[in-house]
Amino acid sequence: MAAFFFGLLFLALQSPPIPSSTAERGDGDRGPPPAFTASSPLALNNTGATGHPNGTFQQLPHIIIIGVRKGGTRALIEMLSLHSAVAAAENEVHFFDWESHFKKGIPWYLSQMPFSLSDQLTVEKTPAYFTSSMVPKRIHRMKPDMKLMLILRDPTDRVLSDYTQVFYNHLQKHKRYQPIESVLVKDGEINLGYKALNRSLYHMHLRNWLHYFPLESIHVVDGDKLIRDPFPEMKRVEKFLNLEPQINASNFYFNKTKGFYCLRDHGQERCLHNSKGRAHPHVAPAMLHKLYRFFHEPNRKLFELVGRTFNWN
Repeated sequence: MAAFFFGLLFLALQSPPIPSSTAERGDGDRGPPPAFTASSPLALNNTGATGHPNGTFQQLPHIIIIGVRKGGTRALIEMLSLHSAVAAAENEVHFFDWESHFKKGIPWYLSQMPFSLSDQLTVEKTPAYFTSSMVPKRIHRMKPDMKLMLILRDPTDRVLSDYTQVFYNHLQKHKRYQPIESVLVKDGEINLGYKALNRSLYHMHLRNWLHYFPLESIHVVDGDKLIRDPFPEMKRVEKFLNLEPQINASNFYFNKTKGFYCLRDHGQERCLHNSKGRAHPHVAPAMLHKLYRFFHEPNRKLFELVGRTFNWN
């Protein structure tokens, strides 16, 4: 019996002390909270998330497609998903631009990410990020070296696509929507209060991002070229992300019925949703000319900002 008690005493002396809780420590002893990084599994453990049995886990994104709305973000993320080293979030997360989501914190954001392998890059896309003033600062605080992708298209075409989406949304709800001329023009002039026009002032929004991220961290995809001939644009994307070349021309085929390119991956074919590629409303030539003139100077400022031009009207 004496030997038994002696053994218990010996084990107690050998056990490491239990760390004090934060409530028991003084403020001077309290270190900074553990950092959440996109590449560390610690981010997973700190948020209480659990790994998948097959060895995958959720990572904060390495890449964010920040916009632009109706610029081709869905096509871009679907095409990027062809690469085996990329894991894409299924839905638009709206973490950095919706306060109701942002206040849930990093653990919630992490929970929205796909399960991936440690050598895969996680990507999410939320087009509304591009035009939100507070988003660049918030992303920079989380990950200053984030890779950002921005897909742009002719601003006039983008405005028409924006209107078309809202028009059909109203139609599905059996609601009437204003004719396009009445939202584009007010008192005979371009209606600067129309949000769709503001979203196409690319240079204005991009300047806000450049306050926090260098231009080298933002890859601008030509959305018009991606629609017409996706393969060359996706090769540029692979290069920007330092991905091993995998995506090839055989991954794309033109669907004559839909009028745009669809994807072919390991024998499986898939196209974007039917809501993509809808016909734009008819706009009078005089109105189109007015829009082209309006965007001429904003486009010039964008070209100066990014050091390249686009074949826009």
